[in-house]
Amino acid sequence: MSTSNTAFPLASIRSDKQHTLGSSFTLDGIGLHTGEACTLTVHPADPGHGYVFQRTDLTDAPKVPADCDLVVETRRGTTLEKGGVRIYTTEHLLAALYGCGIDNALIELSGPEVPILDGSSWPFVAHIEQVGVVELEADRKFLELTETLTHHDGEGVEMLAVPPVDQEFRITVMVDYHSPILGTQHASMYHLGQFVPDISRCRTFVFLKEVKSLLEQGLIKGGDLDNAIVLAERTYDAAELQSIADLAGKEELRVEPGKIGVLNNTALQFENEPARHKLLDIVGDLALTGCFIKGHILAARPGHAGNVAFARQLKRLREAQNDIPQYDPTEAPLFDILDIERLLPHRYPFLLVDKIIRRWDTGILGLKNVTMNEPFFQGHFPNNPVMPGVLQIEAMAQVGGIFALSGVENPEQWSTYFMKIDNVRFKQKVIPGDTVLFQLQLASPIRRGLVHMTGKAFVGSKLVSQAEMLAQIIQDRIPSTESA
Repeated sequence: MSTSNTAFPLASIRSDKQHTLGSSFTLDGIGLHTGEACTLTVHPADPGHGYVFQRTDLTDAPKVPADCDLVVETRRGTTLEKGGVRIYTTEHLLAALYGCGIDNALIELSGPEVPILDGSSWPFVAHIEQVGVVELEADRKFLELTETLTHHDGEGVEMLAVPPVDQEFRITVMVDYHSPILGTQHASMYHLGQFVPDISRCRTFVFLKEVKSLLEQGLIKGGDLDNAIVLAERTYDAAELQSIADLAGKEELRVEPGKIGVLNNTALQFENEPARHKLLDIVGDLALTGCFIKGHILAARPGHAGNVAFARQLKRLREAQNDIPQYDPTEAPLFDILDIERLLPHRYPFLLVDKIIRRWDTGILGLKNVTMNEPFFQGHFPNNPVMPGVLQIEAMAQVGGIFALSGVENPEQWSTYFMKIDNVRFKQKVIPGDTVLFQLQLASPIRRGLVHMTGKAFVGSKLVSQAEMLAQIIQDRIPSTESA
C-alpha cells in the first residue's frame, strides 16, 4: 500500500486501483431533516468493502450498505434502509468520498442522519484531505458506458448517459425552477478531479416559499441559514417570518423583512451555486452504483428520485457487463477440437464448437469461429449470410454437453439429448467473421443424468442469444474400435 502525498487525491481518482482513507476522522453535527445530533466517524476499509454505514447507537450496531437498491425515500435527500434501520441524507458525504477517489469506507453514526454541517460536501472533503488516502492492491470497479441510457419521469426530469470520449466521468446539469431570482442555470464537471475545487463547497438551497410546507411534512427540522442557501422570490413581512420561525421551533429566522433574493449573510460561492449543488447531489447519488463511472451524464431538472432511478439503471448495466465473458486468443484452450471430438459424437457439418476456453464446477465457456465456409450460409441467406438461431442454440447445447460429458467416466459411451428449451431470445445477428463465446451455467445440480443449464452467447460485448435448456445424458454409445 502507498499513501497519497498530494493535497487532494486527483491521482487516486484517475487510478485503476482502489483507495481508502489514510486514517479515521470524526465530525459532530445535526441532521438537516431529523434535527438530531450525531457523531460521525469515517474509517478506512479493506478492498471490496465499498461504502457501508453503521448505526452505533442501535443494538448490535447494524450495517447498511450504500446501495441504490436500498434507497427507500428521496424527499429532499437520499435515505437508505436495511432491516428496518434507516440512514438519512447520505448524498453529501458519499459525494465527498467519491469525489476524492475513495472506494472503501466504514461510516459510523451515533444517530439516524448524516450531519448536514454547512450543507455542502466541503467539511468531509477537508477531513479526507487531512487524513490522506491509501492505494490498495485491488482493481477499481468501473462502469464504462458503451451505449446510451435515458431516464424520463414524466414530470420534466430527464437524464442521459452517453459513452465517454476521454474515459472520464463528466456531468452536465441544467436546472430551471421558473423562478425570477434563480432563472435557468447550468453547471459542468469535465472530470472527477474538478469535484473538490469546483463543486464540493456548493451548498444545498431552498426557496422560502417551500419552508412552511417542508416543516409541516416533518422535514428540515435542523435547517437554518448556516446550512442552506435560502432564496426569497418576494418580500416577507415580520409576521410571516415569525410564523415560519414558530413552526420551526426557533425564536427568529434571522432574516431581514422585505428582502428579496439570497437571504443568507454570506455571498454565494459561485453565481451558479444552486446548479453546482445539484451536480454534487448527482455525484453522491451515483456513488450508490458501487463503481466509478466512465461516461458523460447529462441531467435536466434533476432531483434525488431521478438520480437514484438512474443509478439503478447504471447498476443493472454494470451487472450485465460483468456477465460478459473475457477471452484471450493467446490463452491455451482447456479442450481443443481433437479433445472435443473425443467427447461429442457430432461431426461435419454439425460439430459447432471449436474449443473450450475453461470449465468450472458450475459452468463452462466455449467458442465457435463463424466463417463464410459454413454450409448453412448457402441457403441462409443468399447475399445476406446470417447464422440460423436454431444453430446458435445447438452450438450452445453442444458446449453444455461437453460440460456434462467431461464429468463422467468413459464419456465416449454417453450421449446428450434435449428434453426442453425455454426462454429463448435472439438479440443480434451472427454473421461470417464473428467469434461467438458460449457461456453456460448450471441452473440446478445434475441429478439422475438431468442437466439444467442457462446459456448466453456473446459476440464481443454484445449478447446475441440466450436460452434455458434441459438435457439428459444417457450411456448408449458403443465405443469405436478404430485405431487412433
